[in-house]
Amino acid sequence: MTEIDSLATHVSNNGDHHHAVTATTWSLDTPLLEFDQKGRPWTVRNAVEGVQILGGIGSGKTSGSGRTLALNYLAAGFGGLVLTVKPDEKIMWEEYCAMTNRSEDLIIVEPGGKHLFNFLSYEGQGGNTENIVQVLKTVIQASEEKASGAKQDPFWETALDMLIFHVIDLCQLAYGRVTLQNLYDIVQTLPDQGETKATPDSAFQKAYAAALAHVESEVTAWETSLPVDDLSLLESQALYDAAVCRDVDDARLLKYVDQFFHETYGNLSEKTRSIIDFSFSGFLFRLLREPVYSLFCEGDSTFTPEDSLAGKIIVLDLPVKVYHKVGRDCQIMFKYIWQRTMEKRRIGENSRPVFLWADEAQNFLHEYDADYQATARSSRIATVYLSQNLPNYYANMGGAKSEFRVKSFLGTLSTKIFHANADVETNKYASEMIGDHYVKEFSRSLGRSTQSSSESVTESRKLQRVVRPEFFQSMPTGGPLNEYWVCAIVHMQGKVFERENYAIVTFSQNYDTPALPAPRPQAEQNTHPKQRAGNGWNGLTSALKTIGIIIAICFFLMLVALSC
Repeated sequence: MTEIDSLATHVSNNGDHHHAVTATTWSLDTPLLEFDQKGRPWTVRNAVEGVQILGGIGSGKTSGSGRTLALNYLAAGFGGLVLTVKPDEKIMWEEYCAMTNRSEDLIIVEPGGKHLFNFLSYEGQGGNTENIVQVLKTVIQASEEKASGAKQDPFWETALDMLIFHVIDLCQLAYGRVTLQNLYDIVQTLPDQGETKATPDSAFQKAYAAALAHVESEVTAWETSLPVDDLSLLESQALYDAAVCRDVDDARLLKYVDQFFHETYGNLSEKTRSIIDFSFSGFLFRLLREPVYSLFCEGDSTFTPEDSLAGKIIVLDLPVKVYHKVGRDCQIMFKYIWQRTMEKRRIGENSRPVFLWADEAQNFLHEYDADYQATARSSRIATVYLSQNLPNYYANMGGAKSEFRVKSFLGTLSTKIFHANADVETNKYASEMIGDHYVKEFSRSLGRSTQSSSESVTESRKLQRVVRPEFFQSMPTGGPLNEYWVCAIVHMQGKVFERENYAIVTFSQNYDTPALPAPRPQAEQNTHPKQRAGNGWNGLTSALKTIGIIIAICFFLMLVALSC
């Protein structure tokens, strides 16, 4: 078992902290940590291949391995995005940034704060409807999948996609931009079944009239630009309409919008329509409420996802425990936008690694996570997900194939850190992942007769788990009893440790900065850190000694009683 060494930073003689990386390029082979003290560093390359940390409640996953990774990422100059579930996570990241001299890089998005991000303006640049649709439907589907525990039927997904597309197109044609309020108002006033026109003063009809006026002006301009001879060739209405749709893009778009609302969508049954309507309008309604509306849906953005590429750390302080579903939806929305932006980056121009951090990560999953994680290394995205157990993921990636979806997703995270856990499924998964090995077994047989005796020893090889599942239930979890040391098993693909694909490691909950040894208990402040390697078991050893003494006393008293 080894104590973590950091290779990410250095400290000057006066104790000031400095960034480890000051160059404009980051090598994938830059060392960050040593898990086994055998000269095999854990590098930026390993970081961008993804990390999954699993541990039960109170196992020390956040304060142990999570804290260690976060401080080393910050010290190495990474930019990043932090999603939050608990109210104290903002304070924790402020502390981390202060420790690594990164406070000026911190962007905290919170109610009443100075930062906001208008996602409609950002995604709608250049009139790109598809970007907005993709963001909205991804968040809606993630929310519904979590609520129902199952993936939606393809019909409902397709119907919702078409509704979102056409409402946004109508809004863009009518007003030249997309706002959340206009989207919501239009959906609320769509024509009922059999109606050819909506109520004249409804939001839908106003938008439709404005879109029609806009298209008519474009058609008039098109007619004016045509030579008289060309216009005279369009003798029939059919030829004229075909030419308009061919040459005037917005005219063709309005035709599709009209067909959808007055024919396709209008002919759906009331029950079917109401389900589709409420899926969309219910989501929009949550975004229209404060504090979310002011933070993500209006005004000029004060930051963008690209800021992470300049080294900024964006913390979305909308903890799920406080803001519940809307807090979760907004964070998934920004996460998805951020992931797409990071994937578009040009590594040749900016190779800075960026991290995506999510404690209680099961709250922030969406259907494209596995796809994005599969290419995260080439985009230099260092994903760190923390969760308690596999069933948490099963519950949030629902459906008949949830187990396969979860394990497929986890397979894209190359480094896995397993802390103490009471969940049988998770412990079995960890044990199977580490694998089996052969051990020697000896059997002894004795034979006796009236004249002689014989003895034979047989050696055999037996295949058994390298680490038994029950081992994970007894690992030290930090706190005073264990002198604030947390034990974990780190697993990586390939033969990277002395014990091949895994190492038993201790993390200090008092880990200060990557450049300094972790603080020791007061009585041992002068002990060299190398002399302390592996002493994360000391607290547990002391407790076991005490228990052993008690058992010995009880055994002695029992013998005395029997002798009497």
